[in-house]
Parts: sequence; structure tokens; C-alpha cells
Amino acid sequence: MQLIPRHDPYLVVRSTGGLTVAALRGELDLVLVRHLRPELDALVRESDALTVDIRRLSFCDATGLGLLAHCAGRMHRRGAPWRLLCDQPWILRLIRLTALTDVLHPEPGPPDLLDGPDLLDGPDAVVGLPGPLGLPGRPAPLGKPGPAVRPDPLGPPRPVAQPAPPGPAVPLPSEPGVTRPVS
Repeated sequence: MQLIPRHDPYLVVRSTGGLTVAALRGELDLVLVRHLRPELDALVRESDALTVDIRRLSFCDATGLGLLAHCAGRMHRRGAPWRLLCDQPWILRLIRLTALTDVLHPEPGPPDLLDGPDLLDGPDAVVGLPGPLGLPGRPAPLGKPGPAVRPDPLGPPRPVAQPAPPGPAVPLPSEPGVTRPVS
């Protein structure tokens, strides 16, 4: 397996034979999508088979899902194999809710991808970065790296407060025939 030399804390790429694995890290939002799109487009163009590992993302919004769907669609149109490795329930839920399951085909993936260490661990990785650092206008996130630091944006279902039952109606003085509840 060949590590493609890069100095990007958000994307680590390894290639072996015709298989290319791109591991993403950080917050896949509008800022990071603009940063990664040219590189992912190049990988889509040049790879015989592409696996994108998003298991280390700490956040993903609609623009991030859009970029992944764009890459998957281009790989499918070329007839090239596409894999999306994702084991985070909140991202899987977003994929389901946006009806992108048939496009992205997320799967949990093996813990030891390509019989080696995790792409973002080891001497070739940028260590100790809790998320996207160094992009213009992006503050460093607080806390330590790990699974999703942001809650599921849709959250668990919450009980909805029931409206008060309507009281007796009285006509409004300014508009005959229009009524309002008496308080």
C-alpha cells in the first residue's frame, strides 16, 4: 500500500493496485467541502475503485452529503466501484432522511482497513488534531478527538406541548364576524 504524500489534516489517501482509500477527518461542512472538492474530484477521475472512509468525521452537514453524493454518482457513471465506510448512527440517519442510501451505499467497514493500521493513526498521520484546524476562518474545536462531538441535529423525538383547549369565542369589535377566544 502506498501512502500518497500530503500535508492535509483532513484527508489521508492510500492507494494499492487499483484501490484508492480516502479517509476524511474533521467537520465536513461548507468550508471543508470547498477545500476537499478538487482533491476528491481528482481521486474520482483517476481511481479504478474508490473507498471513502468517513468514520472519523465529527460533523457532516448537507454540503458534506452533497459532496459524497457527487463523488458516488461520478464513480457509478464511470462504472467504477464505490464504497462509503460509515459507522456513526447520526450520519447514517442523515443519509437515510435525505434518501441518499441508494446513492451512497454506506457500510460499517472493517476495523483494520486494507490489513493495516487506521489511515489516520500511525507515523504518517497528523496526530492530536481534534478536528479541522488551520483553515481560514475556522476556530479550533474544543475537547478531545473521538466520536461525534455534536449531537444528532434532529435529536430524539420530544413530546409536543398540547395547545390549550379553545375558550368561548366572542366577536372582535373592529371586524364583525371575526371571533377570538376569551381569556
